[in-house]
Amino acid sequence: MKIRVTSMPHDAVFKQFLSHPETARDFLLIHLPPALRERCDLQTLKLEPTSFIEDNLRAYYSDVLWSLKTHEGEGYIYVLIEHQSTADPHMAFRLMRYAVAAMQRHLDAGYKTLPLVVPMLFYHGETSPYPYSLCWLDEFASPTLAREVYATAFPLVDITVMPDDEIVHHRRIALLELMQKHIRQRDLLRIVDKVSAILLTGFTNDSQLKTLFNYLIHSPGAPEVGRFIQEIIHRVPQHKEAFMTNGEILQKMLRRLGRREGRKEGLAKGLEKGLEEGLEKGIVKGLEKGLIEGKHAEAVRIARTMLAEGMALEIVQKITGLTADDIAVSHH
Repeated sequence: MKIRVTSMPHDAVFKQFLSHPETARDFLLIHLPPALRERCDLQTLKLEPTSFIEDNLRAYYSDVLWSLKTHEGEGYIYVLIEHQSTADPHMAFRLMRYAVAAMQRHLDAGYKTLPLVVPMLFYHGETSPYPYSLCWLDEFASPTLAREVYATAFPLVDITVMPDDEIVHHRRIALLELMQKHIRQRDLLRIVDKVSAILLTGFTNDSQLKTLFNYLIHSPGAPEVGRFIQEIIHRVPQHKEAFMTNGEILQKMLRRLGRREGRKEGLAKGLEKGLEEGLEKGIVKGLEKGLIEGKHAEAVRIARTMLAEGMALEIVQKITGLTADDIAVSHH
């Protein structure tokens, strides 16, 4: 699209006239559709700045923008008047973009609802009558389909109300939907059977399992992740290798701890078992046993080792059950 150099004198005189309140009021009284005009309080006309127009559109923008209140309370209507001396096949879409920009400016000003923006085109070109539709939906290859999409509510995928039994049959998207539906629950064991059923379909690859593992570690129910994964592996053993590979960070941490603690009884023994399983179940089990036996100091050392291995503090807290103060105070 090129800048309309020849239209600049036309634009200037148009804007000079339509920027005058009384002139704009007469224009709207005469040309605004009756159903809209009846709702408008034309005594509240206010000329608005157009600086909100995108930079890449500003060179083509010669409009004036008026705001006015309605007779029905706090509602606002903006009338956007565009001047054209040449016909533009995409004028309807341009007007739609201007209108959306005006709506955004209205929201940015602190209003809670969208205003009605009425684009109007003032045309005096050589081609007569104006040859293009001013309904932006007519610019689509299939205007009928466009009306179905943009004249109704957009599609919503609300998994919070979707039955689990339905989700299980959603092929490659089933695992994502089920886990994100239940991720905030403390007891993920309730969906072990359904997760296993999804894995048995063969639609989930190792990369997705790795993503799932990391997602679970960062979830609010992280202390139960070990048991959850253990139960899945018990039901779907063919995925054991993938889960163990994805637990490399935990395995490395467990090896280091096993050497440092000399394979002690109690907590260290539980951690060694966790190494063999390749899952953090051993961490949780060992920590629980150590704490029961009063080995709080050992639990703190384990937590600090997790931090040294690069695990985030919040994840360490979830796995060990210790607070940040517990770890810091015990260290001193």
